[in-house]
Amino acid sequence: MTTHCPALFLSAPASGQGKTTITAGLARYFSKQGKKVRVFKTGPDYLDPQILEQASGHPVEPLDLWMAGEADCKHKLYEAASAADLILIEGAMGMFDGDPSSADLAATFGIPIAIVMDVKGMAQTAAALASGLANFRDDYTVAGLIANNCGSERHSQLIRDALPESLPLIATLARTPEVSLPERHLGLVQASEIRDELEICIERGAQWIEDSGMTELPAPVKFEDADVPKANTLLSGMKIGIARDEAFTFIYAANIRLLEEMGAQCHYFSPLHDNDVPEVDALWLPGGYPELHAQKLSENGAMTQAIHQFYNSGKPILAECGGFLYTMETLTDLQGTTFKMLGLMQGHGAMRGRSGCQGMQTAVLPEGDVRAHAHHRSRSAGTPEAISHGRRQRHPAPGEAIYREQNLTATYLHMFFPSNPEAVAQIFKKM
Repeated sequence: MTTHCPALFLSAPASGQGKTTITAGLARYFSKQGKKVRVFKTGPDYLDPQILEQASGHPVEPLDLWMAGEADCKHKLYEAASAADLILIEGAMGMFDGDPSSADLAATFGIPIAIVMDVKGMAQTAAALASGLANFRDDYTVAGLIANNCGSERHSQLIRDALPESLPLIATLARTPEVSLPERHLGLVQASEIRDELEICIERGAQWIEDSGMTELPAPVKFEDADVPKANTLLSGMKIGIARDEAFTFIYAANIRLLEEMGAQCHYFSPLHDNDVPEVDALWLPGGYPELHAQKLSENGAMTQAIHQFYNSGKPILAECGGFLYTMETLTDLQGTTFKMLGLMQGHGAMRGRSGCQGMQTAVLPEGDVRAHAHHRSRSAGTPEAISHGRRQRHPAPGEAIYREQNLTATYLHMFFPSNPEAVAQIFKKM
């Protein structure tokens, strides 16, 4: 089966060029015109999708050829194209960074690339750089250049005149600090924390897009469906408690959807605000920012006792990254203050400022391999012996440690459940 939908892939020569701001502005502009807009983000990312979801009014999922697989990406795009008037995909890092890269993803599905470039401090050189990106390989199509942070009409004209006829200047976006999105040590601030402020920025971004003249839908792209097997109902009748609040937010919608497709009922609770865990068969403590809420987590003795009781009952717990930090004895925040955590396992977590670890890895588990990624700026010490380590995508050195204490599985890795549904089901059913 095939369908057609206008689509554009926004990539750049590097991070920090304005991809998220422009993608959000486009999503909001066309949504306000009555168009159904579906947005995707390249690679593992929890923060940009929150902003893009607020801008478009629809959930935003990752597209990653390695983590999710080509068939999964193909199916998601087909579903979106069948329901939408416009598909936008925000790339990750630079256009050719990573393996697979943004260019690989665009080439695989034949989606034209708009090169987003911050042109502050250059003119004709921007045209040279854009031409190099456009012609580096011959397996993708470049729709043109979006020149961000343009200083004047003369600045725009210099860039336009220097571009070859085959590479049009799609738009020039004026320097507008008011549309910039705030940042923090793991990237953009979570949308839920600044919803009202973010709404103002997104609305300004939509006006910014309108003022640039970038108001025509891109050309339609053909999307084909993929044969994706339906999930087995391996978790039929199970209830899974999922931590979700200001401290624990790194949750892929695809993971939730898979759990539900396998028959699980998902119940959410807040380690920050609640006094007890729900009546469930397993717990998932996902990643997030526990270090920003360490004092409140430490002071919630009722929740600590409730999770201990759950742990001692022998029911399974999966703890990832921020959830992993929460399960250890202590956590030291960026100011150097140490707080008591759950103490389900030995070990001490501490924030590290700007240095840390990130990259694609496979979680090597007794139940099977699950594709995952690491992204943290903290370290752990005094932990028990690991049962295994993540397998890095390209490097032979051992990846993140994976721990198992009774029925607690804990690691820095963020797992993408659809990469191995059977293994994930066994983790949550482990008794």
